[in-house]
Amino acid sequence: MAATTGIPTAPPVSASGVTAEQSRVVWLLLTAAFVAILNETTMNVAIPFLIRDLDITAVAAQWLTTAFMLTMAVVIPITGFLLQRFTTRQVFIAAMTLFSAGTLVAFVAPGFEVLVIARVVQASGTAIMMPLLMTTIMTIVPPHQRGRMMGRVSIVMALAPAIGPTMSGLVLQSLGWHWIFGIVLPIALVALFVGARWIHNLGETRRAPIDVLSVILSAFGFGGLVFGLSQIGGGGHGAGADAAAAQSASTVTLIVSLVVGVVGLALFVLRQLRLQKGGVALLDLRVFRSVNFSLSVAQLGVMSLAFFGAITLLPLYLQNVLGKSPLETGLAVLPGSLAMGLAGPVIGRLYDRFGTQVLLVPGAVITSAMLWFYSTVGTDTSFLLLVVAQTVLSVGLALSFTPLFTASLGSVAPQFYSYGSAVVGTVQQVAGAAGIALLVTVMSAVSASSGGGVEADAAGARTAFLIAAIISLPLILGAFVIRKPADQIEGAAPLAH
Repeated sequence: MAATTGIPTAPPVSASGVTAEQSRVVWLLLTAAFVAILNETTMNVAIPFLIRDLDITAVAAQWLTTAFMLTMAVVIPITGFLLQRFTTRQVFIAAMTLFSAGTLVAFVAPGFEVLVIARVVQASGTAIMMPLLMTTIMTIVPPHQRGRMMGRVSIVMALAPAIGPTMSGLVLQSLGWHWIFGIVLPIALVALFVGARWIHNLGETRRAPIDVLSVILSAFGFGGLVFGLSQIGGGGHGAGADAAAAQSASTVTLIVSLVVGVVGLALFVLRQLRLQKGGVALLDLRVFRSVNFSLSVAQLGVMSLAFFGAITLLPLYLQNVLGKSPLETGLAVLPGSLAMGLAGPVIGRLYDRFGTQVLLVPGAVITSAMLWFYSTVGTDTSFLLLVVAQTVLSVGLALSFTPLFTASLGSVAPQFYSYGSAVVGTVQQVAGAAGIALLVTVMSAVSASSGGGVEADAAGARTAFLIAAIISLPLILGAFVIRKPADQIEGAAPLAH
């Protein structure tokens, strides 16, 4: 009999869908995910403050977010191996230890360079945690109840964005940026110790090899693409020979990075296609045999490209153009996060009953419409109007994310859940990192070419938001073609082998 993975393959279910032990594991994993998201949402508000305090440019500062997301994109594909080679408890402890260590380094970081390194270590832990959570839910929750579980997950996941920015604003104004990490650290340590005590092994493991060459190729592929995008508009914005030389060097770097990224990804894909024939691929690409999975992942990628870039621009616009404090910036996103959390259970039940289109179509329209609104902002845009727009945008995203996550992973065979989770996470993080790199760089380039100042910053923000709005248009078309997978008997294989 083949050994099972660290995630259970045939768990007994109660009337509520999961056993008490399984429910406890899910909530512990959710707590760890909450800590990771709390950490990330505090950084969005802190970036404008760090630009001034550390005397760095906006393009440099965006690497505090981009490096985090890029690291996740490189590490997430490895989780397919980790979830088979190690037990649930071992993977959880490794993830939270990495995250806690990175948080500690960030707390004592003397400057920008060490802070970036700390963010990379944090991201390594977060990258392991998120696929572990999603794979566990998909495995232990019956298909007809997954929407409800994802809705409950969204409550917890929305609490962090609700608390994080406001907490960040208070901390920045009173204690300084180091204490953003100082507050997160004890929460992370408590989650680590409680999880190590209460999470039990949910199955056996098997000797799954890791292909080092695949890891290297994925790093070059994803890293090259995102770094290349960060060079768009880079170089000198002044005048004279020095500016021209800087611009020329930036263009060369851009081209080389993108070529390295494309070649690296192509070789990575070819490597996986070869290895999966023997069942030893780092990331098994047979998940893409499901058309519905492929469409859902593409929709998530486009949404992440537009959304993560836009949500990073918003604090910069609020503080640099409207002159709002970090606390006010945090309060601006609070209603939207709360609305997303409250809507989660309702959206989950609607998904279980009616499927995807009743949620995805209005979600895509709302998301795109709000991004188009952001492309009209200026120096005199009403702060209250922006709060309302951000709240409506959050509802649109809530209508989209729950059905997309559930439909995508529900479209693959159970033995591919860990790989499906890895693909979903990788696409989301790479697209998000690319969106941040692209939009922040465009905003900075337009602002610099306009002479600097508040009006120039507003022009840069409008241009970047306009790009995000254009990117969002395919979401409306995609919303009509994604379907809810038919509920199947647990263990049935909807995917051809």
